[in-house]
Amino acid sequence: MLCYAVLLMTAFNFYSHGTQDLYPTFLQVQHHFSPQVVGTIAVIYNIGAILGGISFGMLSQRIGRRRAIVLAALLSLPIVPLWAFSTTPILLAVGAFLMQFMVQGAWGVIPVHLNELSPDEARGTFPGFVYQLGNLLASANATIQAAIAVHYGNDYALALTLVVVIVAIIIAAMTGFGVEAKDVAFGRGRLQVRRPASGGT
Repeated sequence: MLCYAVLLMTAFNFYSHGTQDLYPTFLQVQHHFSPQVVGTIAVIYNIGAILGGISFGMLSQRIGRRRAIVLAALLSLPIVPLWAFSTTPILLAVGAFLMQFMVQGAWGVIPVHLNELSPDEARGTFPGFVYQLGNLLASANATIQAAIAVHYGNDYALALTLVVVIVAIIIAAMTGFGVEAKDVAFGRGRLQVRRPASGGT
């Protein structure tokens, strides 16, 4: 379970950082947008991220953790052309909003999913530990994307696309064929504390 969760978090961190970290650079270098335009688009896609996380987090309670994550990951794929290859600020803003809605939609399920998969004895440690190990393994993302972009003449759209398509498919496959423990009862091994028989404290 530890190895599975670390690999899943590695893919997830490539997914989020791969769609966020160099996107402002992409807008500035490849499209020559002003800092004001870039900042406005960033605000718009972060609103999408918040709404996506809330929406898919709630949806996962109805359809299951794995189905919600797979759905969000796969729905991000058809958004790629709008997100990476549009030419106007408005279309790029719409694409970025939708992309982050899906990316952070998948992420919105992760806190409860990891906690449900955690052994009772390690629930205080397991989620944060596997997340941070995955983050460590994915820390080369920006360097990799920048190297790809520079190699292809500052084509950040290509670099962004390669990462998001690959990791979205990996996340959908790993999650779809993975495990789920939705609504598992926490603390089965905890001691039961009795309430006083009378009005004592």
